[in-house]
Amino acid sequence: MQSSEQPVLRDIVLVGGGHSHVGVLRRFGMKPVPGVRLTLICRDTHTPYSGMLPGYIAGHYAYDEVHIDLSRLAEFAGARFYRAEAVGLDREARRVICRDRPPVPYDRLSINIGSTPQLGEVDGASDHAVPVKPIHRFNDRWLALLTRVQRHPGRTTIAVVGGGAGGVELVLAMQYRLRHELEAQGRDPAELEFHLFTRSAEVLPTHAPPVRERFRRTLAARGVRLHTGSEVTRVDEGGLVTASGEHFAADEVVWVTRAGGAPWLRDTGLALDGQGFIRVSDTLQTVTDPNVFAAGDIASMDHHPREKAGVFAVRQGPPLARNLRRAVQGRPLRPYRPQRRWLALISTGDRHAIASRGAFHAEGDWVWRWKDWIDRRFMARFRDLPAMDEEGKAPKSEVALEGEEARQAISAVAMRCGGCGAKVGASTLSRALGALQPVDREDVLIGLHAPDDAAVVRVPPGKAMVHTVDFFRAFIDDPYVFGQVAANHALGDIFAMGAEAQSATAIATVPQGLEAKVEDTVYQMMSGALEILNDADCALVGGHTGEGRELALGFAVNGLIDDAAEDVMRKGGMQAGDVLILTKPVGTGTLFAAHARLAARGRWIDAALASMCQSNRRAAQCLHQHGATACTDVTGFGLLGHLVEMTRPSGVDASLDLAKLPVLEGAEETVAAGILSSLQPANVRLRRALRNQEEVAGHPRYPLVFDPQTAGGLLASVPAARADACVAALRALGYPHTAIIGRVEAQGEALEPIRLIA
Repeated sequence: MQSSEQPVLRDIVLVGGGHSHVGVLRRFGMKPVPGVRLTLICRDTHTPYSGMLPGYIAGHYAYDEVHIDLSRLAEFAGARFYRAEAVGLDREARRVICRDRPPVPYDRLSINIGSTPQLGEVDGASDHAVPVKPIHRFNDRWLALLTRVQRHPGRTTIAVVGGGAGGVELVLAMQYRLRHELEAQGRDPAELEFHLFTRSAEVLPTHAPPVRERFRRTLAARGVRLHTGSEVTRVDEGGLVTASGEHFAADEVVWVTRAGGAPWLRDTGLALDGQGFIRVSDTLQTVTDPNVFAAGDIASMDHHPREKAGVFAVRQGPPLARNLRRAVQGRPLRPYRPQRRWLALISTGDRHAIASRGAFHAEGDWVWRWKDWIDRRFMARFRDLPAMDEEGKAPKSEVALEGEEARQAISAVAMRCGGCGAKVGASTLSRALGALQPVDREDVLIGLHAPDDAAVVRVPPGKAMVHTVDFFRAFIDDPYVFGQVAANHALGDIFAMGAEAQSATAIATVPQGLEAKVEDTVYQMMSGALEILNDADCALVGGHTGEGRELALGFAVNGLIDDAAEDVMRKGGMQAGDVLILTKPVGTGTLFAAHARLAARGRWIDAALASMCQSNRRAAQCLHQHGATACTDVTGFGLLGHLVEMTRPSGVDASLDLAKLPVLEGAEETVAAGILSSLQPANVRLRRALRNQEEVAGHPRYPLVFDPQTAGGLLASVPAARADACVAALRALGYPHTAIIGRVEAQGEALEPIRLIA
């Protein structure tokens, strides 16, 4: 992971996690450019390596063996990872338009999103065929098919459309895996029927005749019926129809052909070829816009047309990284010339493969082992990331700047003022906040966009005010998501008390830099926060933003509650015989400590962030409706610390069942590896509250009762008779990990109030 004292001067944005971009990230991680920030925008956290996908389908590799963890790779590269989908470009403003989040500005942009199946060209294909891309959707469908074949005996017919290397490898891999699944159950493999359709006269039309003939024989020997010269013109619920009008019944139609560019590219103004791919020059810049690059399948080189193959995307990584680096440095770019011929190693599903390069060909199990060695070596480059040198003095930036930008850069690097001089400039702040639309409330008299010294809110008759404040530095590199988590965390105390949120004031710290970079960071962060605040009907009424070394955000939140004391849910009030309910899983502290050390899988972080972004508002209402006697939100003190805070004022003891504790995926693995939050040691001091600490200290979940949480769930005591109904209601509201984790007991003679059940 890279960090730098150098302010951000230029933004390189990478759209898509293809083979070229993973190479760019690795190279920038090895040799960062001071003053240059990378941002990766990708819908998926784990990107597949196409060379190993047939082996995964055939069962030779596990999921993680064939996928590159983009979250971990971006962390290594010092890049921001935005898990989002790009849907357009505003090239005039130099912004990437994303689905469900604010636009992302760029100085240089690179697109590596692969190709998109053009199902719309064939009647019914969009509704009834399974495209092999995007891979995550195909994987879900493949696993469902695998389960269906395993559990439901009977005939299953699978049709694969596409006679290139991808289609041939896929049908042979599927046939091999499913056949062996049936044989393992003692069933007849003849239950399975496979068809391969291609409109060409031959399979693998770009390869030498001996290679085509060898695959013809392999398909026949494996019982795959080959339909050459058979263009598919329609797909329906029962199968497919060819140009000759013949209907073929099929339970599953898999689409591995007719790929083109993503539809949104047509509205970018970039020059595209006949298939919708982005036309690029020898420098991998688009022929339309020198600030936009493209590589991999989505790119079409004007002077060097080549078929779509993963080898080109991989080999474009180094020249793309070099030219992006040179572009922000104001240096001349270097041309790239792809090779005319390349080696293709095409597997037959059964740990056997055929090598093809021009007229050369070879086959055998040894070819598969060779391919396996090449593929594993490639993947190791992104799994076994090299250790980085310790940080020294920040090197001077080589980014080319002129005029006002150069003056701002000098100011950003120079010693900054303290006090009010550390505030973010008024014009920068007003532009960033001007586009925000906080929710309107009648009781907010003067709010965010009113030019006054303070906000003014009215307290309705019969209501009491509830106040809370939270503030912490960023622990993820996406300011939009960080804003969501920070707002959700601050609101948690309000909801835990049984109150409704009324208004919030923000306090933010933003690293210094060019005004445009600071403005975007503030806008991204506050957009995320405002999404959460508006959903809670909480009006953002003002705040303060200053410069500092690290991004940080907090909120002072005001809430309203009926002034009758019985309507307040407090930490005290637990009754012996109540059960303890927890609405969210624990583990955020250890997971993000592991993330910073490149020791967490991206999907673990995705799940943790999804949990942290989920509001506790409806959960609190549900707990109140089911008679909760006490409630608190689980945050920095960890589960044990907050439970102790509840038992003491309640005058009770409690037991926790470690086996029933909901835990985020990956948290047990990271604590077992000894990776703990920096706050963990302070929380562990509370072990003195445990009656049987020595008995349970070796339990794998024991460290997690001390794990500090950010935007954690609610811990509540509920009368035992109403507990099951409460849990069912919470799960129905979208809190699927809700669990009964213990009981409230009468206070005993022991000084320690908590007993853990192993």
